[in-house]
Amino acid sequence: MKKIEILAPVGGYDSLEAAVRSGADAVYLGEKSFSARSSAKNFDGDELKNAVAYCHIHGVKVYVTINTLVFDDEFERLKDAIISAAKADADALIVQNMGVARLAKKIAPDLPLHASTQMSIHTASGVKALYELGFKRVVLSREMSLEEIKKCAEIPIELEVFVHGALCMSVSGQCFFSAMLGSRSGNRGACAQTCRLPFSVGGKKGGYALSLKDNSLISHIGELEKIGVASAKIEGRMKRPEYVSAAVRACREQRDNGFVSDETASVLRSVFSRTGFTDGYLTGHLGKEMFGTRTKSDVVSADEKLFSSIRMSYKDEIQNIEIKGKFTARIGQNAVLKITDGQHSVEVYSESVCEPARKISLDPEKCRLQLTKTGGTAYRFESLEIDTDDNISLPLSALNALRRKALSKLDEMRKTDHNYTVNDIEIFKGINKFTPLKKTVRARVYTAKIGTGFKECEIVFVPLFSEIEEIKRLKSEGYNVGVEIPRGMFGREEKIDASLKKIKEAGISDVLCHNIGAVYQTKAHNLTPHGGFGLNIVNTYDLLWAEDYGLKSVELSFELTFERINKLGGCVDRGIINYGYLPLMLCRNCPNKSIGMDCKTCKNHSKMQDRMGKQFTLKCDGNCTEVLNCVPLFIAREEISKLSTSFNILCFNVENYVESVENIKDFNSFSMLKGKFTRGLYKRGVE
Repeated sequence: MKKIEILAPVGGYDSLEAAVRSGADAVYLGEKSFSARSSAKNFDGDELKNAVAYCHIHGVKVYVTINTLVFDDEFERLKDAIISAAKADADALIVQNMGVARLAKKIAPDLPLHASTQMSIHTASGVKALYELGFKRVVLSREMSLEEIKKCAEIPIELEVFVHGALCMSVSGQCFFSAMLGSRSGNRGACAQTCRLPFSVGGKKGGYALSLKDNSLISHIGELEKIGVASAKIEGRMKRPEYVSAAVRACREQRDNGFVSDETASVLRSVFSRTGFTDGYLTGHLGKEMFGTRTKSDVVSADEKLFSSIRMSYKDEIQNIEIKGKFTARIGQNAVLKITDGQHSVEVYSESVCEPARKISLDPEKCRLQLTKTGGTAYRFESLEIDTDDNISLPLSALNALRRKALSKLDEMRKTDHNYTVNDIEIFKGINKFTPLKKTVRARVYTAKIGTGFKECEIVFVPLFSEIEEIKRLKSEGYNVGVEIPRGMFGREEKIDASLKKIKEAGISDVLCHNIGAVYQTKAHNLTPHGGFGLNIVNTYDLLWAEDYGLKSVELSFELTFERINKLGGCVDRGIINYGYLPLMLCRNCPNKSIGMDCKTCKNHSKMQDRMGKQFTLKCDGNCTEVLNCVPLFIAREEISKLSTSFNILCFNVENYVESVENIKDFNSFSMLKGKFTRGLYKRGVE
């Protein structure tokens, strides 16, 4: 059984040294641009080269993150970032969306791709889709149970699982709260950590209904390794080097020894926690005990004395690469030192020939001692054969020079593993701007019981798990009906397959899909997939991928501005949401559980309140909860007419009047809005 990789977060060079010297097998880090942790120090071109070289010398892999949404006007910088990672000889790129993956394949076709957790992959179908698309690894959503991970592990692709660090309340890649509140997009690496602010539920004040304890699955590393997970990932590129060191050591102890010592566990808990840790998602124990905040006692425990002791543990270079060598010295010849790390071999010669000793001959043991002084390097001699003539002379300075020269050459050899081909392409050559041939209206509703006005829609998407008889009735009454697969698919693939089979038998073909797993399942039934906003389609390359992958149309991300929408290329039909309470979070652990409420108490009629008294509806489907914005989005018909889009989408998430809608066109006038509304991010954009 292959050992599970210990993967450490690196925000700057100090954390890099802490990770490597504490025993990490691999690190992940960001360039200055397009990193989901934009506030970390990150690395520019030369720094990245040096970081990769240092890691490779030590046998440590480096994965470079380009795990944010990227707009068309940023693609030249994106191109430079991909080239920089390839030329630095990174071991893989971690990407969030398919457009970035598409461009990376054109520029550096041999550079492996890892699918970021920002892709929201939480089903075996999603993993299978990425495997078939050529990805080497998938970073799974943090919210998955062990049984769900097991199903993914049956697919021949590397899996990466977060085993320690902060937990977002929302499924990664599906959070828009920070963006909507202050234009700081979590999908762009600028999250303002809205979930750590006070939010109350159940009428109680002063709660933290969106703040979870830190995740810690370290004690489960053996189980994950056993089922075939390739990498145990530590979260924390924003955290200090001492945290990185403590987390790596704990993971190493658990993997190598089967347990974490009391001392190491205490250090890890003291360095950072939010009233302890949780393994609730992996074990399926969701509830109140998963919630927590950073308290005064948590802060006080992480004092300078603790940090100083941790720094002392990694202040010296780690000698983790074993080498073998042979030293040969013959009178009248140049001395030779040969060394190998098992993969690379080096042979160096002394500058001068060896002479007979006049007084004191070279002692073989002193020679060995001098040549094996490898302190300050990554190497230690496993064995060194000494073969010298008797009564030979060679100064110690010559031995030192031989050792330095040999190790330096070995460094150079170990720095580069791949030598990727890099293509300098013209990014948008031959891609035309999109010109819509039609303008239609679509709707997404939360119930199959809808008014006659919805017959005017090109498609009205009802929930997949609606009663099949209701769906058949809508079709028979002349509605152009499709179904929407829920964004949260955790553990429901078989149920989704069964429902897709039924709707196909009922003559329904259109399916709205919010992640690639849903698209994969839809295509498996030979149904017609449409891309939902959960796919985070934001650039022309995303749209080219969508068309190639067989999506008939896509909802564009509501983090795009009108200006950027109008410049998008490609041919696939696209549209925007122009009405509805936008889902700001997708949560597997319901905020109501922070106070011990359950579904029986809630009955899907709950609201959450912030410090300002604003009310956010909690919409639950029994598997996941969506946090809806406190006011609806509304974009008028006049503005939609100016957009390079094929359709607009009316989203009815909670409205109780859908049964009485007689004219869908009424929703294109301000008269339908009885209270405040927002124009979202279409004008102000996101960071």
